[in-house]
Amino acid sequence: MDKAVIQAIGAVAEEFRLEMAALAAIVEVESGGRLFARVAGRDEPLIRFEGHYFYRLLPTAKRNQAVVKGLAHRMAGRVRNPASQAARWKRLQQACDIDRPSAFESVSWGVGQVMGAHWRWLEYASIDALVSEVRSDAEGQIRLMARFIAKAGLKPKLAQRDWAGFARAYNGPGYRSNRYDSKMASAFSRHSGIDRQPSSRHLPALLRLGSHGGDVEQLQHALRRIGYPLIADGDFGPATRAAVIAFQQSNGLMADGVLGAATLAAIHRHLPQSTLGGSEAQFFQSI
Repeated sequence: MDKAVIQAIGAVAEEFRLEMAALAAIVEVESGGRLFARVAGRDEPLIRFEGHYFYRLLPTAKRNQAVVKGLAHRMAGRVRNPASQAARWKRLQQACDIDRPSAFESVSWGVGQVMGAHWRWLEYASIDALVSEVRSDAEGQIRLMARFIAKAGLKPKLAQRDWAGFARAYNGPGYRSNRYDSKMASAFSRHSGIDRQPSSRHLPALLRLGSHGGDVEQLQHALRRIGYPLIADGDFGPATRAAVIAFQQSNGLMADGVLGAATLAAIHRHLPQSTLGGSEAQFFQSI
């Protein structure tokens, strides 16, 4: 996996409080080292169209049209996916011409192979919001997968290194035939030092309740400038934690009150860049 993917894994792991090596192992096994296909001049996530989903989701008139065109069938596996991703995206466009939301819901998206039909369960605002995120970049793909892992209650399996339990729940009962569990265990061993590897970026330490010092003071100044009334005293107390949680909630981040890379990046985006002073610029140089 390239550096950009590793950095995306790190950001998502921090956002969802997952061990980075565990998330890297899943990404490696699920993707086979490939996250994108070049389609019509754009890097697109890998997709698989499920014709039995499309059949079930469509109203009768549209369903008959889709069946005639070979895009829908009541039984799984009867609508075969072309070998190339370009052909799969063309098929998706054909399905969208019949019913766009149902077509998007009938696709397993990106590195995590998450079905679009799960968008409500995963608490996206719409199917379009899910698709927009997974098509945005590597981090968007990995975030969709992490949302599924968290929502499905699989984080304890990863924390316990229960690769068989995770693979059974995530990949289905056929996981043994594909050796998903042993592949994830091996990948985890390879990535187990990833959290401790030197980074080319300087990241401030995680700031949380009880932290104190100059980084906390810079955080407080930044939050004040974007509308959160705080005293910049360098003490990460309950008021600072409440402000961080409020910011996270309003920006769709995990509201844990901890300043990590994802929250830091979001705060940075809200600040007027032309007015950043020297110390503030240094604080945000990791972005």
